[in-house]
Amino acid sequence: MADAPMHPDTKVIHAGQRPEATTGAVMPPIFTASTYAQESPGVHKGFEYTRSHNPTRYALERMAAHLEGSQVSEDEDPSCGGFAFASGMAAIATALELLDAGAKVIAMDDLYGGTNRLFSRVRERTQNLKVHYADLASPDWHKGTLCNKTAMVWVETPTNPTLKLADLGEIARLARQANPDVILVCDNTFGSPINQRPLEHGFDIVMHSTTKYLNGHSDAVGGLLVARTPVLAARLRFLQNAIGSVMSPFDSYLVLRGIKTLALRMHRHNESGLRIAQHLERHEMVERVVYPALPSHPQHDIYKKQMTGASGMITFFIKGDIEAARVFLENVRIFTLAESLGGVESLIEHPAIMTHASVPPDQRRTLGISDTLIRLSVGIEDCDDLIADLDRAFAAAAKHAKVHA
Repeated sequence: MADAPMHPDTKVIHAGQRPEATTGAVMPPIFTASTYAQESPGVHKGFEYTRSHNPTRYALERMAAHLEGSQVSEDEDPSCGGFAFASGMAAIATALELLDAGAKVIAMDDLYGGTNRLFSRVRERTQNLKVHYADLASPDWHKGTLCNKTAMVWVETPTNPTLKLADLGEIARLARQANPDVILVCDNTFGSPINQRPLEHGFDIVMHSTTKYLNGHSDAVGGLLVARTPVLAARLRFLQNAIGSVMSPFDSYLVLRGIKTLALRMHRHNESGLRIAQHLERHEMVERVVYPALPSHPQHDIYKKQMTGASGMITFFIKGDIEAARVFLENVRIFTLAESLGGVESLIEHPAIMTHASVPPDQRRTLGISDTLIRLSVGIEDCDDLIADLDRAFAAAAKHAKVHA
């Protein structure tokens, strides 16, 4: 389909897509072939080996590239600067290969636990990366950290799980003043391209765990990188093929299928997320709520500047201690106690014990990941049912608190 200007709700259906050439199928088929016939040595139809090229994966990669606003055309790169991987961590690991050994990296202090583990416990050792963790939500983040040797700035916004926001445009401005060649990467998993597009704010690469909002159905693990320019796209294409941790054709099909409803799902996540966050702010068992769309959020002005919705991710602190949190978590019925996020179903988890257990305890305390912090991933169920479910669990936690008072 010709890529005329389209709104995001239309892009999720049509961007980078076309009917299959042989049959006219409107949904790209799952091409499971590992290799492709050549007419003569080196003469083929653009496909040699599925690690390097796959039509199903290309369809997903083009979609992601268009949604995020890549400047790469299909003439310059067959996937328009999008690259799909076997997991979000595989995507991050490949992005780090853009750096030379010993490079200086500035990373958000409040990162997903798996990202922190890869940076601190793997790449600092194997690649000798010099990773400095900074509060990129602070206006003074660059003082004493940013210099002309900074090779990459890795941002996660909103962060996981404390939902801090980083001003992408300001970070890009300051970083390029220090080093015009710096590579700026944003993990946009929590935002999704419906709510936030980092490339429009001067970033070079966007990363997604497609396992979350893009797929949206908790049935496929994957990751994506989207490059803003043809030069970066060429470098990532080489690395994707050289390292080989590509997304399978079947998972590519599932994620692309999920993206078709991304706009509808995100609108519902945004709507229910805000309503539940407002309810939590009024609840007597809640000490504090963190949700970017609330005026009480410390970076609410940044939210209004660069986001159009806050998704279904809510962090709150329950009154009491870890036992109050445990009782609460054991008494939800619609919310499922499980790691991950961004699916059609609502999930709930305890970061200190679950997703961020690999983050050192001292660092968790510094970041505010306490024993009473609870993270919600609000799904697309009826919002009244979700609120009633939370209230039942709060009642159980309140009863426990009275018994042990």
